[in-house]
Amino acid sequence: MVDETFTSSLVKTGVERLSLLGKHAEALMQGYIGEEVDPSAFSETALKKLMAARILWRPDEYSGLKLSHRVRDLLAEMLADEKRRHVNADVAETLELIRNLVQGYHEAQHRGDYLLAEQQQLRLTQEVDDLNSRFADAIDSLWQRLNSDFGFVSSLNDKIRENERAQKQISRLLDGLELIDFEELIALVAGQGALRKLLISQLQVQVSSHYTSLREVQVRLVQLLARFRQQQERSLLVHGMLAFLREHPGFQPGNYARRSQVPEVVNRAAPLVPAAAVALDRPSESDQLAELVRQLPRREQPLVATEEAGVLATPQDEAIAARQQQLKKEVEDFYLEVIDSEGAVSALDFWHKKQLGWDAEIWLFQVLAEHQGLPAQEQEQLHLFKEESPASDWNQVLLIRDLHLQFKRSGVGL
Repeated sequence: MVDETFTSSLVKTGVERLSLLGKHAEALMQGYIGEEVDPSAFSETALKKLMAARILWRPDEYSGLKLSHRVRDLLAEMLADEKRRHVNADVAETLELIRNLVQGYHEAQHRGDYLLAEQQQLRLTQEVDDLNSRFADAIDSLWQRLNSDFGFVSSLNDKIRENERAQKQISRLLDGLELIDFEELIALVAGQGALRKLLISQLQVQVSSHYTSLREVQVRLVQLLARFRQQQERSLLVHGMLAFLREHPGFQPGNYARRSQVPEVVNRAAPLVPAAAVALDRPSESDQLAELVRQLPRREQPLVATEEAGVLATPQDEAIAARQQQLKKEVEDFYLEVIDSEGAVSALDFWHKKQLGWDAEIWLFQVLAEHQGLPAQEQEQLHLFKEESPASDWNQVLLIRDLHLQFKRSGVGL
């Protein structure tokens, strides 16, 4: 039943597209022979249908209507037009054909055969339009894949395979765009203004638009994959809960809101901090507001001027600076011990051995920050190993549990 419905819809769509071709055959053939299609030959409704069917397209808002390369190739095949019929539609062949057409244009101009030169320029315009149309169609098929195959797969492996498939197609399109060498085209067109406008100005804008579209596709791919990982984590949590309920059919969740001791796995919510603001628009509360202001503690610590910059600093600021200096000094002592040791030294072991008063996370962060601040040559001599593990069974973000440093002496491997 599903196949019959799909076939019927496909036949109906095909009949509509063929009817469009037949109904506007004369105007479309004029567009095939000439450079552009006359938009006045169509009604507004017919024009929208032709563009939706990818029979006509507009490269940008400043260009006229063009026949899509698929329709142009179809007409060339049916008419046995060998000048415009292509067996291979790759970018390299199209660029080679463009080079030959430009050379033919220069030769015709040199001989004074302006009719042949005009025909060469017309064919050159059509080839450039076809090249841009192929890139636009490929990018459009990528967006359709993101909204169909990529969006409706059931497992992470299928999602990764679809992502790799889309990334390979993007790589092929980028490789094709890299074949367009504008320095070569500038030298090829020489001083011909019409060719320079076609092959340099317009083509560069269109190629830049294709690069922008491909970059947006890559961003969308990463967003979809990250969203799918989040959904999969939630799905694993639900499946785990269902498996637990199947094993314990009589399980009844307790009323945790009425318990004084809440299990750690449930007690995850952060405390609510109610928002408050002074109601300055209520004159009746001005006395209470003044009383609250009078009860505010006064700042009794004098400001101390530092010798270096001449700015004012409080004793609290000096205490914080002293603690930071102490932390840096103890990290330097750890690095000196690493240099004196033969093997790798654990930062947490040093922290335990010296019984330092810092939090373990602050200590590891400072050790890592000092290592990243070293010059590249010294970083190579002090090899850093990170001991990492996932945050939880459902969260694959890697957390640093410990850091190991080993001094690499000249001529001695790690």
